[in-house]
Amino acid sequence: MSPILLILGLAALSIGGFYAARARAVQLSGGDIRSLASLPGFYGQNAAYAALIPALALLALGGLMNRIARGSETFSFWNTLIESTPGLISYAALGASVLGLLLALRAVQPGFRSRVAAERWVLSLLIAAASIAIFTTAAIVLSMLFETQNFFSQYNWTEFLFGIKWAPDFRGNSSLGILPLLWGTLYISVVALLFAVPIGLFAAIYLSEYASTRTRAVAKPLLEILAGIPTIVYGLFALITVGPMVRDWLAQPLGLGSSGSSVLTAGVVMGIMLIPFVSSLSDDIINAVPQAMRDGSLGLGATKSETIRQVVIPAALPGIVGAVLLAASRAIGETMIVVLGAGAAAANLNEGLGEMINPFEAMTTVTVKIVSQLTGDTDFAAPETLVAFALGLTLFIVTLGLNVLALYIVRKYREQYE
Repeated sequence: MSPILLILGLAALSIGGFYAARARAVQLSGGDIRSLASLPGFYGQNAAYAALIPALALLALGGLMNRIARGSETFSFWNTLIESTPGLISYAALGASVLGLLLALRAVQPGFRSRVAAERWVLSLLIAAASIAIFTTAAIVLSMLFETQNFFSQYNWTEFLFGIKWAPDFRGNSSLGILPLLWGTLYISVVALLFAVPIGLFAAIYLSEYASTRTRAVAKPLLEILAGIPTIVYGLFALITVGPMVRDWLAQPLGLGSSGSSVLTAGVVMGIMLIPFVSSLSDDIINAVPQAMRDGSLGLGATKSETIRQVVIPAALPGIVGAVLLAASRAIGETMIVVLGAGAAAANLNEGLGEMINPFEAMTTVTVKIVSQLTGDTDFAAPETLVAFALGLTLFIVTLGLNVLALYIVRKYREQYE
């Protein structure tokens, strides 16, 4: 069955069930809807949900089974069943819709609490929507775990975790140490945060505590425009404008480099991108601090700056930590700005401490290498390709650690100021 016809059929059954159940409820009431346990509309809603939700659930379950069983010998019976009966899931969903509608129409009685039944259908939808994020996260983690396991079956995990050289070679003898990539990722992210956090936090303090209503109405939307600019545009800005400026004004006069692609270039441009993440969230959190706390501090003789520093900021610290965490996660996962701003230098920690910490040197990150290892005509079963999943799992663990740290800080200060 065509998907369009199936959707139209389910929609027709749901809409028709709504009007049929409502008309039946009015008919059974004898013209006096006060004799019904619920309004006629709720009878119609219950029938519409009964015709639509089970069918959608069956379609989702069938699609998931097809995805799991594809190429698996364990579910060969399912593959055989689907191949021998084309459209089985579609016809099963249509049958579930008809059955649900008939049961809902049969349940239409004056004493039936259709409002409660309709609310249960809505509750099931809400639970399903809330579960999608959980199941998606679990699926992402499991997929990375399985592929990472395949990678470690072909490559020594100690060399991956503690190797100081990154040199993949599909012809063999690859060096896939993650430490140089982690260093580049953390270095560029720290530079970006050192640029974005002070500027974003100071901007939030000004907008929430000092700016007039008219200034705030203009400045905040202009500041938030930065969050809507595509990252490729930031990358081009880093490549064409910021990189040459850093090279001509700083790197070459100081004798520290001659390339426009550098850690400082990527970090500064990435920091510009992160400013609205820090400022907008921090501004909302600072505005949420009760005015009574400010008035109490001012009443005790504190100045406005002392009130902000000793009362407002500590009270808003949990939210500010969340804003910084969001910015850090955004920085760690950024790719295009790093590719165009920091270059794609060879990752090797044997180059010496001076080159490792030189912000005017080109450097690469984990995300850049994930893209490079999965791009092109490559052997997907080779360790040089599977390493991308190990890199992704590493980023996931780093982000999880940041979340745990932020949660600890939030709980500590929430107990103190609530």
